[in-house]
Amino acid sequence: MTAEDIDRFLAETFPQARGWTRIAAIREDELDLVLPFAEENLRPGGTVSGPALMALADTAMYFLILARLGPVALAVTTSLHINFLRRPPAADLFATARLLKLGAKLAVGDVLVRTAEGGAIVAHASVTYALPPAT
Repeated sequence: MTAEDIDRFLAETFPQARGWTRIAAIREDELDLVLPFAEENLRPGGTVSGPALMALADTAMYFLILARLGPVALAVTTSLHINFLRRPPAADLFATARLLKLGAKLAVGDVLVRTAEGGAIVAHASVTYALPPAT
């Protein structure tokens, strides 16, 4: 699926997942997702909150699975482990999701979350999705 295909699919089946991020690029086994700066993602001290970083990592992996498999609405997160590596600034953040294994029942990948300035890594996530049976 292309970025436009993913947006159409989300509009029809999962509208609450639309609009808060932007797909920057889709490659064979990778997807780049941008989290534009928003005040509601900040925690005290002016840093982007952990829940916002986790949602970004999870969404990047879901969109990558959609890009590879097509419209699989029932793919669900079964595991997400995240390491927060440095304090993210109050700015746009970039996530690169990479598919490590795409099996019949599970998709496993990792996500690097970076700053806009200089590309410093602020978080690393390992994400596993359960895939619905093929029909």
